[in-house]
Amino acid sequence: MASSSLSSSPSERRGIPAAAFIEDVQSHLLQSGLDANSCLGLLQERLQQYKLVEMKLLAQQRDLQAKIPDIKKCLDIVSTLQEKRTSGEALISDFEVSEGIYAKARIEETNSICLWLGANVMLEYSCEEADALLKKNLENAKASLEVLADDLQFLRDQVTITQVTIARVYNWDVHQRRMKQAAKAT
Repeated sequence: MASSSLSSSPSERRGIPAAAFIEDVQSHLLQSGLDANSCLGLLQERLQQYKLVEMKLLAQQRDLQAKIPDIKKCLDIVSTLQEKRTSGEALISDFEVSEGIYAKARIEETNSICLWLGANVMLEYSCEEADALLKKNLENAKASLEVLADDLQFLRDQVTITQVTIARVYNWDVHQRRMKQAAKAT
C-alpha cells in the first residue's frame, strides 16, 4: 500500500474544498503534528462548513425550482398574446390589481410586453424580444439547476468522506487507548 496518508481526489469544485480521506490515521497524525482530538475537531469543523454550504445550495435550488414555472407561465402568456395578435382577436383576462383583488382586462392587439426584471424594475419589450429573453432565462435557469445538482452531489460525497474519516480517526483513537490500558494492566 502507498505510504501517503491521503488519497488523491479533486481539490475543489466551484469553491467547495474536497475532503481528504485519511487512509493511515497514525501517519497522518504524525505528519500533521496533531493529536486525535485536534484532528477530530478540525474534521467536525469541516463537516459543519459542508453542512452550511449545503443549506445555501439547497436554498438556491429551491429558488430556481420556483422560478422555472414562473418563466414557463410568462412564456405561455407571451405565446397567447402573439397568437391573439395574429388572429386579430382580443384577449380577455383577469389580472391582480392588489392582493386578492382582480379586474377584467381586454387586451387588444399589442406589439409590446412589459417584464419585471427584479429590484422594482420593469422594461418594455417587443413580443419577439420578450419571447427570446424568456427562453434564454429558462435555458439559463435549467442549466444552473443542473450545475447545482452536480454541486450538491459533490458536496454529499465530501460529507460522506468526512464522516467516514471522522469514524476512522475516532476508532483509531479508541483502539490506541485500549492498547495503552491493556499494556498498563499487564
